[in-house]
Amino acid sequence: MKNSIALITGATSGIGAATARLMAKEGVKLVLCGRRAERLESIAQELSALTAVHTLQFDVRNQDAVNESIASIPDSFKSLDILINNAGNAHGLDLIQNGSSNDWDAMMDINVKGLLYVTQAVLPGMLAREKGHIINIGSTAGKEVYPKGNVYCASKHAVDAINQGMRMDLNGTPIRVGAVNPGLVQTEFSEVRFKGDTEKADKVYQGYTPLKPQDVAEAIWFAVTRPPHVNIADLTLMCVDQASSMIVNKTV
Repeated sequence: MKNSIALITGATSGIGAATARLMAKEGVKLVLCGRRAERLESIAQELSALTAVHTLQFDVRNQDAVNESIASIPDSFKSLDILINNAGNAHGLDLIQNGSSNDWDAMMDINVKGLLYVTQAVLPGMLAREKGHIINIGSTAGKEVYPKGNVYCASKHAVDAINQGMRMDLNGTPIRVGAVNPGLVQTEFSEVRFKGDTEKADKVYQGYTPLKPQDVAEAIWFAVTRPPHVNIADLTLMCVDQASSMIVNKTV
């Protein structure tokens, strides 16, 4: 894997940042993507001591920005071997009748359309080189539905369907396609969902030991380091205390 090149969306925090750090330690060259310039600069400075790093600042919801950014990748980083479609979000936890259309748009635009835009921009190069591996970051919310999770679950069910369809469409090519679907992971996820209410967000992870971003990064690394004839098509992981979205063994 040393000197292979990986593009990671949503690379400035959580699972994306943990994956970038793990890959940097293994000598993978990185194209790190995100919306927040300061965070991109910070993680690039941190990891450039370990590997070559290029950053792209764009919002995956903006198809023109996605295409322009991917097209601008310098020649030394253009031969992308790995795409990690990690950018995603959850906004709100409301009954469908009380939901915000702005929240719905944000989830569908980032989780679904953003994944499609980035994949469409990256895939032609992989096909031309006859080499590539795409990992789509899904969720246990793409495997089941829970109360008030309506549109978020719908977006992650769409990721599950796109992952399967992408694998079918690319069958007969050397491109590998798989998904990693985490359960409860302690990241900024809940803080974003609850609009910056850190007290409410913290309660999501109290009373048990959730997954850490590093745990998911290691699952991603396992998938991308299999021999070329092996494809981890769909991998789901949860912490021991989680049996389903609604069944979590909490002490408080």
